[in-house]
This record gives sequence, C-alpha cells and structure tokens, in this order.
Amino acid sequence: MKIEKVVLRKLKMDLKFPFQTSFGTQTNREFIITEVYDGTDVGYGECVVNSNPFYNEETVQTAWHIMKDFLIPFLFQKDKISHPDEVNNFFKQVRRHNMAKSALEGAIWDLYAKRQGKPLAEVIGGTKDKISVGVSIGIQETKEALVETVGKYLDQGFQKIKIKIKPGKDIEMLQAVRDRFGDIPMMADANSAYTLKDIDLFKQMDSLGLIMIEQPLAHDDIIDHAKLQAAIQTPICLDESIHSVEDARKAIELWSCKIINIKIGRVGGITEAINIHNICKENNIPVWCGGMLESGIGRAFNVAITSLDNFTIPGDTAPSARYWEEDIIEPEIEMDADGQIELQKNPGIGYDINQAALERYTVETEVFSK
Repeated sequence: MKIEKVVLRKLKMDLKFPFQTSFGTQTNREFIITEVYDGTDVGYGECVVNSNPFYNEETVQTAWHIMKDFLIPFLFQKDKISHPDEVNNFFKQVRRHNMAKSALEGAIWDLYAKRQGKPLAEVIGGTKDKISVGVSIGIQETKEALVETVGKYLDQGFQKIKIKIKPGKDIEMLQAVRDRFGDIPMMADANSAYTLKDIDLFKQMDSLGLIMIEQPLAHDDIIDHAKLQAAIQTPICLDESIHSVEDARKAIELWSCKIINIKIGRVGGITEAINIHNICKENNIPVWCGGMLESGIGRAFNVAITSLDNFTIPGDTAPSARYWEEDIIEPEIEMDADGQIELQKNPGIGYDINQAALERYTVETEVFSK
C-alpha cells in the first residue's frame, strides 16, 4: 500500500437519548472519521475521542492536530506499507495520543483487508461467525427508572447488563436490579469514581454476584486496584488504566485485575489490541470489548476485534439503533433476538458507507495529499 491521500472529517451526531456516567451527561457525539487512500481504494477509520478530556487526555481538537501535524506526515514519508503492523511501530515515536493513532491505523487495516479481498475479522485471526452483545446503561435518577430500563433491554435479548455507578448511586441501585431480575449477567462500571476509602462498599458488593466491577479507582492506577482486588471476591476489570500491552503485563503480574476491557481507540489501534488480547489469553485473563458511543464505522471495528477467541464476555457493541436515529453505514449493525451480531462477509470492515449520511453529519473536512 502506498498512501497518497488522507481525509479527516469532523462529525457531530445527536444521541437518541442522554447518556450519563460519572464524568457527566452526553447528548451528542463529536468525533473524527478518517479516510486513507491508495489510488482509488479507500479505508475508513474512526477516532473515538470526546469533545472534552474527561475520559482521557485527548479531544477532537488535539486528535485533529496530532494527525494533521505528525501522524499523517509520517504516513507520507513511507514509500510503501506492506502490513498494518508497521503503522503501530512507526507511530510509537509519538507519545500517547492513542485515539489519534488508532483512527489512522484502523483505516489502513480496513484498506489492507479490502486489498486482500477478505473480512477484517478473518485477516486479524478471528474465529467467530457471531458475537454476543451486552448493553451499557447510563446512571439513572431512581431505582425504579433503572429497573424499568434494565427490563426493556433484557426483553430485547442483550446478554449482559452493564450499569454505570457513582457515589450515592451504586449499591442500592444494583441491589434493586438484582432483587427484580434475579441472577442475570450484570456488572458495574465506576469510571474511576472511587478510592480505597470505599473498600467496605466494594466488600458489600460481593453479595451481588457481579460479573465484574470496572475501573473503580483512579484512571491511571494499577497499585491500589491490586490492593482492592486482594480484599474482595468480585473480579476487577481494568479499562482506563490499560493503554498498551506493557500496561496489561504489569497489571497481570501485580494481580490488579481478573478481567481487562480492550477498547481499540484507548490502546492505539488493532495491532496493540491484538497484542493485549494475546498476553491476556496466555495468562487466563478473559477480555471483552468496551464502547465509546461509536458510529457504525467504529462499531464495525469492535465487532471484528471481538471475533478473537479470548473475547469471552459480551461487549458493549450494541446495534446502531441503540444510539442513533441514523447511522453512517449500510446496512446498519443489527442484533438478533438472542443478543448476537452476525459478522459480515464483505471485505474490510464489512459495511458500506452511507455517503449521504456521512456528508450530512460532517461539520469540517480537511484533505491531505502526498
């Protein structure tokens, strides 16, 4: 592949409903779609940044800057790219900015798979024809509202219920769901809202039989999580703390967690996601794929990565209609009544781009040529 042109598009899409976490409430998504061209062939990627630096340090503006001024020039310096793994290596001279890196690397993976005439999932070694799907539920104002929301998604067939929590809206909310629905597959996601001072609260959560508690402590911590994991029975899942295979290795060696959430954008791309998957598999640490309220393009990458065999826990890759009135891919991602998404057989990410929708939601475009 010889990269000759790159297009950056900033999109803004309204969510179907407000989504509340311990970071705040979102009503829309601003993000970046990347287009990478080798002649007339094009690969698509998604930069899953937020408008604010609350999940991590990146924003739409910083990602645009890093891609424009550093990463895209790096791509143009290469006469030829034989395999997408090379991109991960020569982007390493830029520290962090993983979501910016992932957006371009993903587009190159899509382009590479299309040139191979194979689905991305097959190219990266996926073994599944379908993936199981969970749903992420934002913080609700009352126990009654949460129970009603959980019931709606159980009726739709979702195989795992993830409930966002924060101090004051945690154990009583979770207990209400457990009391109403019994032994359903359920987990809690704290988004770093607690400290070790809350250890007694987490000990109480052991009685709830949760699949896991995701990132209860600081976003950059693996030491205190090890202390917490040693004190409770419920598996801790690390999310924000894991940015690389080295982070995963250290967390595993310290027994900081029993599960790891792999988000392609957070770890810098598919190559690093595969590396983390592999080291977790070697150490009997199950993984699953979290979500960043992606459009269909980012969602398609999540479907592909989840086809790897150590993704044994249903992820957050809900169908397009869960979040969007209209997605930017065709067909939109759909889930069957059993809570599964069937992998597409077409080359690359497997979905066509709805060009009319893509243009409709684009608020800024910049084209770069070699």
